[in-house]
This record gives sequence, C-alpha cells and structure tokens, in this order.
Amino acid sequence: MFTTLIRRELLDNLMTFRFAAALFIMLLLVVANTAVLIKDYERRLADYNTAVKTHQEKLREKKNYMAGLAEAVVLDRPPNPLSIFNVGLDKRLGNQIWIPYDLVPTLWDAGMHGADNPLFNIFTSIDIVFIFEVVLSLMALIFAYDAIAGEHERGTLRLVLTNSIRRGHILLAKYLSAMICLLVPLVMSLLLALMLLTTSTAIALSADDFLRIGGIVLSSLAYLSVFYLIGMLISAATRRTSTALMLAMFVWAFLLLIYPNMILTVAETAAELPQDAQARRASAFNQIEQLWEEFDRQRLKFLRNDPVPGEEPDLGIHGLGAVMADFERYQTTLRYHYYTSIAFREVGPRGETLVPHAKNYFGFLTPLMIKTAEKTWPIRESALKDIYVQQAEADRMWLNLSPIGMYDAATQAWTGTDWESIQDFFEAVRQWRLTLVDYLLDTEVFASREWFLSDKEEADWSTLPPFSYQRSGVAINAKRALPHLFLLVLTNLVLFMAIFLVFVRSEV
Repeated sequence: MFTTLIRRELLDNLMTFRFAAALFIMLLLVVANTAVLIKDYERRLADYNTAVKTHQEKLREKKNYMAGLAEAVVLDRPPNPLSIFNVGLDKRLGNQIWIPYDLVPTLWDAGMHGADNPLFNIFTSIDIVFIFEVVLSLMALIFAYDAIAGEHERGTLRLVLTNSIRRGHILLAKYLSAMICLLVPLVMSLLLALMLLTTSTAIALSADDFLRIGGIVLSSLAYLSVFYLIGMLISAATRRTSTALMLAMFVWAFLLLIYPNMILTVAETAAELPQDAQARRASAFNQIEQLWEEFDRQRLKFLRNDPVPGEEPDLGIHGLGAVMADFERYQTTLRYHYYTSIAFREVGPRGETLVPHAKNYFGFLTPLMIKTAEKTWPIRESALKDIYVQQAEADRMWLNLSPIGMYDAATQAWTGTDWESIQDFFEAVRQWRLTLVDYLLDTEVFASREWFLSDKEEADWSTLPPFSYQRSGVAINAKRALPHLFLLVLTNLVLFMAIFLVFVRSEV
C-alpha cells in the first residue's frame, strides 16, 4: 500500500503543469546563466594572468633589492572555477596583495585587479546556487501548499484514510514523491551546466571538484527539503488551498527577501564601533606606536655610534631620504610602516668610501624593521578581528537562522569561496613572506651593495623562492560545509516532526 501511495503521488506531481514549468524554467535559467558565468570566469582568469605577468615585469625592472621589495613584490589570487556555482566572496574580496618586507600583509591590505564592467557584473552575480535558492525554493512551496489542504478540500484524504494505512506513511509518500520530482530539474540543470563547463578550455575540473559538486547537490536537496516541509506544514495547518498558497508566498518572500536584507540593514546600522571596541582599537594603536618608537630609538642609537656623521648615510646618492613614519596614512588598518624612500641613480664622489658604512647601516636597520613588523602583527591581527571579523561573524550567525543562510554558507564552503577559503590564500602569502625574509637573511642581502645600489651588479630576482598556492582539499571543504549542512538536516527533522504532530491531531 505504501508503494502504491508513492506511485500515485509521483504520477500526480509529474503530470502537473507546475512540474513542466519548473523543469523548463530551471533548464533555461541555468544553461543561459552558465554560459555567461563561463565567459566571466575566462575574463577574470585572463585578468589574473595579465596581472601576474605585469607584476613580474615590474619587479624585473627594479635594479636593486630595496626598490623591488619596497614597491614591486605583488602576489595575485587566481579565480576559483567553482565560483560559477556560488561566487561567494571570490569576487568581492581583494585578489592582489603587495608584500613589503617590513609589514605583515592582511586581507584588508589587498586590492583588485581587472577592469570590471558594471553591466556585465549584474548578470554574473546571479550564480547557479542563487537560481536554486530562488526558483527551486519557490517550486518546492508550490508543490507542497496543496499536498494536504488540497486533498482535504477534495475529500480524497478521508477516502485514503479509510484504508488501513498510517498517517505517517501518507506524509512520507508525499514527501518522497515530491523530492524525486524536485530532484529531476536540479540534476538535469546541473548536468547541462557541467556539459557547458567542458566546452571551456580555461576550466579543468578535477576529481575533487566533482566531489565538491556532489556536496553542492546534497546541500541543495537538504535546502529544497526544508522549503517543501515548510509548505507541507502550512498545508497541514490550514484547510483551504488559497490560504495555504498565500501563507507559503509570504514565507518565501520573508525568508528570501525580507530577512536577509533586514540583517544587512541592522549590520550597516551597527557598523559604527561600540565604545569598548573603540577603546581596544585605540589600545592596539598605542601598542603598535610604542613598538615603532622603540625601533626608532634603536635606529638613532646606532646612528650615534656610527663613525659617519649625520642623521642618515646619504652616500651622495640623489634622493636618499630618512626613514619616514607614515602613521596617518595607515591608521584605518593599524599600520605603522617605516620605509626608506630612495631614488637609485648614481654614487657621488664620496660614495665609494661610504658604501661599507651604508652596508653596515642597512644590515642593521632592515632586519630590525622586519623584527618590529613581526611584533606588531599579533596586535594588528587582534585589532582587525575586533573591527571587521567579529561583526561579520555575528551577521553570519543571524543569517544562519534562515535556510537561505545555511544553504549559502554550505555551498560557499563546498566551492571554496567562503571566508575561510579566501583567508587560506592570505595565510599562504604570510607564510611565503616568512620564507622570503629567511632567504634574504640567510643570503645577507640586506648588508649587500645590491640592496641599495645597482651600479655594479643588479638584483637577481630569479633566485627568490617561488610562491605557490593550492586550494584547500575536498576534506577541508567538507569539514567547513558539514556544520551548515547539519543545521539544514536538523531543520528538516524539526519540520517533519511538527508536520506529523499537526497532521495526526487534525480531524479529516
């Protein structure tokens, strides 16, 4: 009897206009948008390759190490091919970062490369997951709003219950048949999207990528199940299909449109730092200032003991200036960055006699500058979390109270376009910077002539340690996605229990 019920419900859903409409709309939207998203990814990949080449050329133009390391060492983050499914933060956060030797770079120091077309970005912001969020959730509610109320109005529910079948089996049969029907447009649209992806020479999906896409499918099913169960709960709690449809549309609009925008509005209103956060920020600012003041005291002490008179060893080089404190420029990100501004042209008449003193000076000053920057990093990191991360995490927590937020967070984690995955790149950048600094210290570059001059020998940039970055493995993606997927599954269980209790206690 149970299999007969499933067959009956399945045929009822498959033969309806709403199933044909859901299939047609999904295929049309996903296929058309995937073609646009592929073009957008190819454009971003071309921008990335151009940026990498440009930055390498600029670095090779620098003839001494100080000029290159102070201005031209820039690393670029490649676009994520799975951002086609959920763009997440892949396009919204910085994708190029300047790597100074005297400052630990962070995500907030990053910039953007590539020329964006605002009109084109309107379309490319509609990724595949966004279509699932909007269209399939609406279809799930349309499939569910009359699942119980409709049969109650027609009197068929009483007829079915005259047989020896449990009410729980009726709910389960309706649920399984509807989910199978919703799975058809989901899987077919994804298969067509994957077929289009194979036509692009710029996109090569690995075995791990297909596992990640499988995780997206699993999360999508859990998400659609939530909306179908919401519709069933409304259908079980009401006796009229018109009332159920009206309530279902209100819930859909609230969860997709009103609630996320309400959270964002509250977040913008609360963007101003509270008094305690401002105090922590000021405290971090003062700690960093004290560290650089200590650096300056040691610098001046070195100069007092140096046999060459004067504040700085200018060597007769045009434009050799003092170490400058550029505090105001970096106040918003709590930088306190000393740098030397030098125009490397020629050595003056007294230059050769002062070169050994300059090598001794920079050999002392630059490692001290690097050491001071490393000391400021934990303070800056804590302050930046207070300013930016805590508010973002609070907003994400509130968004995760809705199925939209859970689903978006889960699919971002599967695709690697979430906050943690973007941070992985900047963590790799910081680790590479440490490797670079260790290399420069081991080879005594700071105390060499090539550090500040290029008149005899030029800097050899080919010997620098190469930077490489690989996206996190699928196991890490799964670890980040599973908590959000668990919340979706838990929501499903709570909703099914609520439907069962309402349906069992209702009179037919």
